[in-house]
Formats: sequence, C-alpha cells, structure tokens
Amino acid sequence: MKHFIYDFLIEKGLSENTAIYLNMIGLLIFVLLIAIIIDFVIKRVLWKFSSSIAARTKTNFDDILIANKLPINIANIIPLIILIEFAPQIFSDFLYAEIIIENTLRIIAIILTLRIIKSFLNSVKDYLKTLPRYKDKPVDSYIQVFMIFAWLLGIFGIVSIITGASFIQFATSLGAVSAVILLIFKDTILGFVASIQVTINDMVRIGDWVTFEKYGADGDVIEINLATVKVQNWDKTITTIPTYALISDSFKNWRGMTNSGGRRIKRSVIIKPTSIKFLNAEDIERLKKIELVSTYLTNRSEEINSYNINNNIDKSILINGRNLTNFGVFRKYLLTYIENHSAINKDMTLMVRQLAPTAQGIPMEIYAFSDDIRWVNYEYIMGDIFDHVLASVSFFDLEIYELAVAGTEKC
Repeated sequence: MKHFIYDFLIEKGLSENTAIYLNMIGLLIFVLLIAIIIDFVIKRVLWKFSSSIAARTKTNFDDILIANKLPINIANIIPLIILIEFAPQIFSDFLYAEIIIENTLRIIAIILTLRIIKSFLNSVKDYLKTLPRYKDKPVDSYIQVFMIFAWLLGIFGIVSIITGASFIQFATSLGAVSAVILLIFKDTILGFVASIQVTINDMVRIGDWVTFEKYGADGDVIEINLATVKVQNWDKTITTIPTYALISDSFKNWRGMTNSGGRRIKRSVIIKPTSIKFLNAEDIERLKKIELVSTYLTNRSEEINSYNINNNIDKSILINGRNLTNFGVFRKYLLTYIENHSAINKDMTLMVRQLAPTAQGIPMEIYAFSDDIRWVNYEYIMGDIFDHVLASVSFFDLEIYELAVAGTEKC
C-alpha cells in the first residue's frame, strides 16, 4: 500500500525519482486528512459525551475537567497515534526524514502528555479550592511541585530522543551536574520545603491577615504557591513575598485575634501631673452625682472616714491619713464605663491602668477587647470610647497634656 501511488505513476511513465517524491507527498496528504477528520470527529463526540455526563452528575469535578479542556487534550491522542504508525510507511524511501519525523512526533507525544497532566492537575486544584477545608490551604504549591517533576521527566525524555541515548542513561548522567541543577532550582526547593513546613505547622492560610514589615506587607493572604506568597494590602496593592521567608523571617499573623472574637484596644490619654489632687468632702459630694461612681464614692468615703477617725488622723491637712484622689476616681469611672460598654467583649482581659510617668505626664491606659473585630467597626468603637474619655476628663478637674508650641503658653 505504501507504494500504491508510486506504482501507478511508474505505469504512467513518470521517472522513478519523481514518483518517489509524489508518492511521499500523496501519502502524507492522505494521512493528514484522515488524522484531521478523526481529530475533528473525536473532539465533537468526546465533548458532547463528557458534557452530557457532567450535566447528569451531582459533583462539579467533571465540569472543572471540561473547563480545563481535558477531553479536548485526550482527543488529540488518537490522531497522533495514527501519524506515528503511518510515518514509517510515508517516509520509507527517505530514511533521514523518517528518523526526524518520528522523533518529532515522539516529542509532540511527550508535550501532549504533559498538557493532559497539566489539565488534570489544574482540575484537581480548582476542585479542591471549592471544598471548605482546602480553601485556606496552599494547594497551588503542591500542584506546582507535581508539574515541575512532570516537566523534568518530559524534558529528560525529549533530550533522550534528540541525543539517541536511553532515558535511564541520560538520567544517571545528570549526577555530574546535580550541583548546577540544585543551584538553578534553589528557590524552588526552598519554596517547596517552606510550603511543607507552613502547611504542617499551620503558620499561614489563605485569607489570613499578616503583617510582614521587612517586605512592607500588611493585608490578607490571597495566594500561596511554591515560590511566592501574595498579600493584598489594605490599600489594595499586592506585595509578593518569597515562600521561604515565612520560615526564615519574623512576621505577624492576626488569625489568633480573628478567631478569638475580640480585637484589642490599647490606647491611653496623658494626664498633666499638676491637675492631680486629693479630694475634699465638697469634691466627693459633687462627684457622687456621676452615676457610674456614685456607689463607689459612697462606700469608699465611708471606709476612709472610718479609718481616719479610728486612728485619730488629723485631717486639718488633707494629705494626712487615707484619701481619695481625682485621678483614682477617674480611673474607677473609666473601668466602670468600659465594663458597661455594649461593644466590649466581657470574656476577655479588661482593665484601666496607670502607666509609668513620662516627660509629658502620666498615661491612663484602657486595655480591653472590642466585641466586633471588623476594622471599620473596631475603629468606630475605639473612637466612641475615647470621645467619651476626653470629654469626661474635665468633670474630675483633670487636664490632658498638650504639647507647648513656640509663642504659646506652656501646658
């Protein structure tokens, strides 16, 4: 059959050399047409068949396979096999061309296999991302590792075909250049190891809020792959961080805060020391009108007066004995206010404390956790609290420190 056209042309009186070339061209066109027709038919049939099956099943995995063109890539196998089988017959009279064409078709077969593997792995990746338990896992990293190994094997196979050496001989000969390979794939190897450690230790998940000062990252993790971690900052810019930096450098993961159900408020106001004083009876009676400290002042003043009387304390000088201060009463007022605030998480640490004096004054710090961890709501809650704090200072005859500016009165 391979010389059917040749024999026909010889009978018609054409020269042997011309008949050989026309025979090769005729067979090539015929086989290519057959391959194209079969490829077209198989793709249509396989596409309709896979689409109908996907429409009937409950799982979306088959839909993802179709979206990643796995059936189309598989459909290319049969036409390629036809070309490989008929190539020796088409180029039987052209030995050098036959070797080149056969090697080319084998290389195409390897590339097609890699495309099929890539389509399948991408489908697995997309499917796993639809599952709740894998949404925050670095699935991309593992898929990339498999693809790297597949591409390495494919490249080895292609070079083996081109050089004529067996695959095993070619693979074993790479031991001499292993140091060069390690150097080339250093970042990939480090990223792979880092991805494993990040996953095992659950250091970072997709969706975590991380702060990485070294790389200027402050936002949500949107992607973790073999080489990089992508963080979308709050200003919507994207910062790319090497994956291995997650285990070699220090960074802050806010997941603990998110899972705790509370977001920390740790802010202070600085009180002028000269405004702090002991409270006399008139001051106490005036402050008893403030409902949040009324009961406290009544009980506390009775306790202090009883102590001073029993110990014959001379109260003609206010400093003698035990006394209340406007600073201490203000601290108690803030604590009661925070304890009764509807937006504060009562199950977490809650206190109002006096910090060490500074050159500016004495800080009064509120340490608590908001019940709402959303950033906008958190800022609103904290602003609402300190609006009240700043407005209430004057009721206790206290003053907030203000920095003196040249040409103005010192505070």
